Amino acid sequence: MVTTRFAPSPNGPLHLGHAYSAIVAHDLARAAGGRFLLRVEDIDGIRSKPELAAEFRADLAWLGLEWTEVPAQSSRLASYDDAAQRLKDMGLLYPCICTRAEIAAAASEIGPEGPVYPGTCRGKNIPGEGAAWRLDVAQAQARTGPLYWTANLAGEQRAVPEQTGDVVLLRKDAPASYHLAATLDDARDGVTLVTRGRDLFGATHIHRLLQELLGLPVPRWHHHPLLVDGSGTKLAKRRGSPSLADRRLAGDDGEKLARDLRRNRFPAGISLGRA
Repeated sequence: MVTTRFAPSPNGPLHLGHAYSAIVAHDLARAAGGRFLLRVEDIDGIRSKPELAAEFRADLAWLGLEWTEVPAQSSRLASYDDAAQRLKDMGLLYPCICTRAEIAAAASEIGPEGPVYPGTCRGKNIPGEGAAWRLDVAQAQARTGPLYWTANLAGEQRAVPEQTGDVVLLRKDAPASYHLAATLDDARDGVTLVTRGRDLFGATHIHRLLQELLGLPVPRWHHHPLLVDGSGTKLAKRRGSPSLADRRLAGDDGEKLARDLRRNRFPAGISLGRA
């Protein structure tokens, strides 16, 4: 059975980009007679606002979508701790106290997520308390050997997690990073087709590596195009993109909006990115 999911973080309202992503996941599951899940990813420290989860449900219903809700990430902290301890026991995690500014100044490469961490803290005797914990990608790859994954729109891919560098799996300010939490949760929820934007294509290489290290099932991936504004910039909460809640409360027809998005008909100033 095909199982997809929509997994928003309650650190701001949903916008048209979220609507498009949810519709893609919903329709792929429904076309295959499968399941569409809602998972609230609410472990982003003080930025997480529990009251927004109810707004998310109202927005999805307004769009005419149907879903099964699974437990939020905040109920799964023990599983993140357990997985991190397994990776520590393998000798694959190390503490890091570098700031973003220090990383940006020292990095010599730019990867899918920005400046690639240059390994400043790797191999040093740094106390773990108060530090972030990074995955030693080279050591992890030596353990797993070559890995592959399949993208619906791009075919078979060889995993190249080294392009992202030694990513953080345990944050200083949250129980786990997106990489670790989402990978574990997708496995736990039985997700067989991970749907998300093309901006997360690079992250998939790391997730495939984590699946192999932790003995998790390997889904397929579907990376859809992003909605962009007139300047070609993807829609984002932090840029104040118009919210679905505002449109809903103003009396707009959510199901008509969903139909338009399915047909690649977008409100003025919005288009489907091609990059």
